[in-house]
Amino acid sequence: MKNLKLKAYKIEEIEFVNKIRGNTKIELKNSYAYNVRYTNQSICEGKFTVTITDKTNPEQFNIKLVLAGIFEYDTNVAREILHVQTYKELFPYARAVVTTITANAGIQPIMIPDMDIENREIYRFDNPNNAQ
Repeated sequence: MKNLKLKAYKIEEIEFVNKIRGNTKIELKNSYAYNVRYTNQSICEGKFTVTITDKTNPEQFNIKLVLAGIFEYDTNVAREILHVQTYKELFPYARAVVTTITANAGIQPIMIPDMDIENREIYRFDNPNNAQ
């Protein structure tokens, strides 16, 4: 994408609880949150949080990942478009982390499903100039 460049990403937080015994079946519940904070220097930070839990026993199995990415962007592009593009850039990294952790934990790897962010009303724009 010409109007956006991922400069860096990092895992800010990761939690993993796996107290499931034997061949216990679990039913997973996924929740996502994504926010973007913009600066005046054509830099923004996208923060993606994914939480995966067992629907019936979340204290027995849960994963929480907070992944942050720093982007350089074209200031002429609408923030709604940048919000979607930054999410699409960060999501594969979050998916890879969750899959790798679960595979290395000796359980069947979990591949989090993609979310069609363009058809959801989840946009939240944080502008440091409007802080109260």
